[in-house]
Amino acid sequence: MDTFDYIYLIPLIPLLMFLFLGFTARKIKEPVSGYLGTAGLLAVFILSYYTAYKYFFADGLVDGKYQQIRVMLKEGWIHFTDKLAIDIGIIIDPISVMMLVVVSTVSFMVHIYSLGYMHKDPGFSRFYAYLSLFTFSMLGLVLASNLFMIYIFWELVGVSSYLLIGYYFEKPSAVAASKKAFIVTRFADMFFLIGILMIGYFGQSFDFMTLNSESTISMLNSWIANHQVASFLGLSVITWALILIFIGGMGKSAMFPLHIWLPDAMEGPTPVSALIHAATMVVAGVYLVARLFPMYYHIEGGAALRVVAVVGAFSALFAAIIALTQEDIKRVLAFSTMSQIGYMMMALGVSGFDGYEGLGYMAGMFHLFTHAMFKALLFLVAGAVIHAVHSNFMKDMGGLHKYMPIASWTFLIAALAISGIPPFSGFFSKDEILMAAWEYNKIIWFVGFIVAGMTAFYMFRLYFRIFHHKDTQYEHPPHDAPANMSFSLIFLAVMTMAVGFISFSEYISASLKPFHSHIHWGSPLVIGSIVIALVGIGAAYLMYYKETEYPQKVAAAFGTTYKWAKNKFYVDELYMYVTHKIIFDKVSKPIAWFDRYVIDGFMNLLGVTTLGIANRIKFLQSGRLQDYAMYFVSGVVAIIIIVIYYK
Repeated sequence: MDTFDYIYLIPLIPLLMFLFLGFTARKIKEPVSGYLGTAGLLAVFILSYYTAYKYFFADGLVDGKYQQIRVMLKEGWIHFTDKLAIDIGIIIDPISVMMLVVVSTVSFMVHIYSLGYMHKDPGFSRFYAYLSLFTFSMLGLVLASNLFMIYIFWELVGVSSYLLIGYYFEKPSAVAASKKAFIVTRFADMFFLIGILMIGYFGQSFDFMTLNSESTISMLNSWIANHQVASFLGLSVITWALILIFIGGMGKSAMFPLHIWLPDAMEGPTPVSALIHAATMVVAGVYLVARLFPMYYHIEGGAALRVVAVVGAFSALFAAIIALTQEDIKRVLAFSTMSQIGYMMMALGVSGFDGYEGLGYMAGMFHLFTHAMFKALLFLVAGAVIHAVHSNFMKDMGGLHKYMPIASWTFLIAALAISGIPPFSGFFSKDEILMAAWEYNKIIWFVGFIVAGMTAFYMFRLYFRIFHHKDTQYEHPPHDAPANMSFSLIFLAVMTMAVGFISFSEYISASLKPFHSHIHWGSPLVIGSIVIALVGIGAAYLMYYKETEYPQKVAAAFGTTYKWAKNKFYVDELYMYVTHKIIFDKVSKPIAWFDRYVIDGFMNLLGVTTLGIANRIKFLQSGRLQDYAMYFVSGVVAIIIIVIYYK
């Protein structure tokens, strides 16, 4: 089998671009810096697709399965014991190759799109440097061969997202949003790190291939069965370690209740939203669970995987309800992203009903792949619309179809895909998820089914209100985006229509063995999923294609429920209350008082006492010879008197 000796170039190129553009940002101006950054991503794009071609087609199957290969840097770094060590390595397997395609495709399109979107921005070169840093971090994450490497790149992704979300640092709202994203994800990462340490201690390795091996999993299950490891609330400490790692993924993927950073992250430039919230950062949690899927599936009967399924299903429903009520188009797409990530997590959680191959695992990865294309497209079209009308709110839009036909048609393609309408890509991946959920648990399937209808409704609510609804009078007539921006839209629209026809199960499975999966067109499940999507689209058409009173009547009918949903169920306010009124006022203030007046007071008392004593005896160190002679003679006389007296 041919080797992949060039693979290190894929993350290295954007790293070099970041360093070069970062150090020369004041010297190299627009558009040269943009062209350089885009050229670097073109190289990454070509190498990633070449890797996918070589891995899946040129090399093909060996002994009936795709080979998991460790290449290049299998170098020792930190050694704790003979077995437990942190290595530097690169892993190539089906999901890492798939993620290379996803990250490189979306990042390359965002680079091209930003040439037009960020035109004349004073921080143009700095923006492209940040894009390169983010791309390097994400590529390093998907190629990492062990838990500690993935954690390092995980944190780099957090840093680069902080820089991109707070790109407009002169805006207080952008600064607050970047800090919020950074703090929330760091809080989740604390649990991630604890989970890594626990898994490393019990599994005696941080290496993915070792941890996912049959020998390691059998050893851990044997310890659990023989009560050789501690348990808490009926679950072993190893299962809890997996749940803690999942909490890290929940923070990065904006799962409930760690989702609060995602809507505010829309303060960054819209291309950033497409890059971070469509295909890269927010799917890192899904990728993490998929990377450790054999452990999640086999340890203690998949107990941790059941947690993944429930949290994913609830997050999908929770976010979809909120998306129904939002007025800012980027926030609608943000909550849509949260909902779809929940769908992917739910798919992983319900995987394995038909054996280790796991239809749900394949479906979750398939949905990650298709979602990357149509969600990036949705965000980029939103950026083109905002660029044209200078507003994020739907009330300022309407009738844009005649002004921006390319944006309208590409958005429609993406909306049909995410709604699950055949033959667009989202239908194929979403149908597989619902099929797996049906076999696993009917309640989870029902949640997924309802969310599918909600998704169709809020996406076409968005589409009709932006491109139809009413003939808004614009101060400056809008027009389609320039050629470089429109190219990205058209390319992603073509991908959205095409990728659904990939026989994904023949390339991605939990066991690396391809299997055949197909749509049962006449089955009630398939018909039901199409019908619920059409019902959602039809309801949106009746309410929003033309300006009517139906939306106000529906909002009034739901009353308090609608108000709560529009205010995101006051989760942010709950966090503020807990942090300010309880943690800060009830916990932190008493601790601060104790620290200031007891700890510091005691230390200050010691200092004052020492200083006072020093002031009283400092005359003994006058520096005059006659004083020292007097002290000496006086001491000698005193000693003689004491000796004579006691003798």
